[in-house]
Amino acid sequence: MRGVLGRFGVGRSSSVCVVSVATVFAFVLAVLFVFYPKHVGEISIKVLVFSKEHSPAVARKLLQSPDGGDVNRVGTACSKDDIVVFQGPTAPLPNGIPAYTVQILNVCVSGCSISNIHISCGWFSSVRLINPRVFRRMYYDDCLVNDGEALGPGQSLSFQYANTFPYRLKVASVTCS
Repeated sequence: MRGVLGRFGVGRSSSVCVVSVATVFAFVLAVLFVFYPKHVGEISIKVLVFSKEHSPAVARKLLQSPDGGDVNRVGTACSKDDIVVFQGPTAPLPNGIPAYTVQILNVCVSGCSISNIHISCGWFSSVRLINPRVFRRMYYDDCLVNDGEALGPGQSLSFQYANTFPYRLKVASVTCS
């Protein structure tokens, strides 16, 4: 035993510790299988098949919008959950200021056009010029999308902004038409 472990740089005291831990582990496993063979199998199957982290609901949760809205809801009524805002980093400006791309989508599947889309945006500002017809800050924490005009079902618009940090952009209100 010393020769095998010694090749890997494990000394005598370390090898005794490894052997002790392995012995205790084997003893606990043997006791479980001898006294509770049925339950050990059930527990492992329950954990593997029926645990929350292996349920389909976790995989489905990935399809939800970043702000917690339910993109997967079914129904004909239009709501602010039909507008989804995605944001991610893009190449920084030449002077090193971080830049971000924002995409705003109408994910309504029942043919609804949505207008007067207002986004909660804090003191939004950008070093890079943004077309005010696409996105502009009206007041503190109130930005208007698409100059208030409607986004049809499946339509999207995008823009880029540059600032030292990303803004948290969240749909505040919409008008369904």
